[in-house]
Amino acid sequence: MTTRSLFVTAEWLAEHITDENVQVLDARMLPPGQELTRDVTAEYLAAHLPGAPFFNIEALSDHSTALPHMLPRAEAFAVAMRELGVSADKHLVVYDEGNLFSAPRAWWMLNYFGAEQVSILAGGLAGWKKANLPLESGEVSLTEGDFDAKVTDGDRVKRVTDVLLVSHEGGAQIIDARAANRFHGEVDEPRPGLHRGRIPGSLNVPWNSLVSEGQLKPAAELRAIFDRQGVDLAQPVIASCGSGVTAVVVILALTSLGAKEVTLYDGSWGEWGSRNDLPIVNDSL
Repeated sequence: MTTRSLFVTAEWLAEHITDENVQVLDARMLPPGQELTRDVTAEYLAAHLPGAPFFNIEALSDHSTALPHMLPRAEAFAVAMRELGVSADKHLVVYDEGNLFSAPRAWWMLNYFGAEQVSILAGGLAGWKKANLPLESGEVSLTEGDFDAKVTDGDRVKRVTDVLLVSHEGGAQIIDARAANRFHGEVDEPRPGLHRGRIPGSLNVPWNSLVSEGQLKPAAELRAIFDRQGVDLAQPVIASCGSGVTAVVVILALTSLGAKEVTLYDGSWGEWGSRNDLPIVNDSL
């Protein structure tokens, strides 16, 4: 994964949004629980960036598992991208509401399945609106895209057995991007039926501590945050969270700092915390 142009500004995108080789994708997503009070599809239809189809992370996930937001099979992803009108060789620019909550997951998925250049719109939809830039409403219908999904490095996704081994024997750092009170087991998980607590040996870097106004904090601040939490940027990392979405904010931040072996535990706490046969540390007990 290249660190070049992880982000583009609203000014840059406003200037290049009609370029032949630039394609914008709306990747907004609701945090768990908010789907009870909000309709993200209706919000997308009400106002989105011009020409931006809806990269619906929920819909694009693997629905053959009960776990939330698991990566789909490569071919299923490729078909979905072609139907959306997305081409792998274009400069893809993804955005979310402006909280940097879900755009990193879209960035990561597109990268994982072989898109050549993917950037995130700094500030997201909120920043675009603040700059008084144009919006559209309604469906976006594009001609079929050219997307052949190819996974060049499957090791970037870790399974529960990989994480259990690292938790037990070391060899990598497990970073949990959930809020501190969830990490320490002080509150219930937003998804019902999950244990409280964390993976033994994991470190806590809450995803939103890395973010300010829809973009990553400056590099020096990011380094200080990781350092405070005991993370060694030179050592391999497995990122985890509640469902594999905000873990990618950690991956994005580490990538921006030039860290190398950074991988994702896609099952995250949605998987680990649902099991009764895995070790859990709960500080509140």
